[in-house]
Amino acid sequence: MGQNRRRFIQTATSAAAAWWGYSNQLFASAPKPNSTVNQAFDLHIMATNWGYPGSLDEYCGRVKKEGYDGIEIWWPLQKSAQDELFAALRQHGLEVGFLCAGSDADYHKHFDQFTEMIGAAATQQIQRPLYINCHSGRDHFSFEQNKTFIDHTLELAAKTGLKICHETHRSRILYSAPVARQFMERIPGLRLTLDISHWCNVHESLLQDQESNVQLALSRVDHIHARVGHPEGPQVNDPRAPEWEAALNAHLAWWDQVVELKKQSGQRLTMLTEFGPPDYLPALPFTRQPVADQWAINVHMMQELRKRYLS
Repeated sequence: MGQNRRRFIQTATSAAAAWWGYSNQLFASAPKPNSTVNQAFDLHIMATNWGYPGSLDEYCGRVKKEGYDGIEIWWPLQKSAQDELFAALRQHGLEVGFLCAGSDADYHKHFDQFTEMIGAAATQQIQRPLYINCHSGRDHFSFEQNKTFIDHTLELAAKTGLKICHETHRSRILYSAPVARQFMERIPGLRLTLDISHWCNVHESLLQDQESNVQLALSRVDHIHARVGHPEGPQVNDPRAPEWEAALNAHLAWWDQVVELKKQSGQRLTMLTEFGPPDYLPALPFTRQPVADQWAINVHMMQELRKRYLS
């Protein structure tokens, strides 16, 4: 077993080196935005703590060292956890974006959970977030029920001046492209967190037949979750691998369009590198050994996005 494991690690290490070189070619060769940049354009690239095994302070220190601008994290409900978070942000000089959601299957309880969490995150006076990202509603709530979440956040955004975005996420309000279109057409003020990897999975495609829906969504984006999905899942095992060239280029093309819009209008854009741990990241059976290094993938994506959009 030990010899097999060593052989696997050696093979994986050699393959990873080849993938890394290939992925650099992919990013370098793919078409890049070409526009006159409004000087007010501002890009902030954030790190996820999803799957990080260490302490919050250790995590923030590592994020800062890697060169991220800040972190995206669930709004902590406990006062002690809030104090710990804001102390780490101050200590390491990091910006923050908050995730907010409800969890109950009952609409009324879910709505109360959501409004309580986002209300606290939006009105705290310790550190103003760059944005709030909403895992809002559920795919099994009615249109009118789900609309109440968006209406609430529009009022809160107007009151606080915060960017509040709703994520294109499976099981949530905007779980599919045509459903999202209904909300976008009915609610002009709706702003999106684009995690288009979910739609690739939901529609089992790279959305070639969803062009009008995708274009409408891209025009509403203020925040991007930069994870690469594919027709059979929301996350490729490693975006540097040559077999994912088509999926990577599709996502880059979508992100390019959002960046282009923000560069022309002089608006701020935030991006989160959000490749996740197992079970998003495939793992070997029985041992659950991840087939790739989640942290290294996210850092690689951050570095490539920074070169692509800020160089």
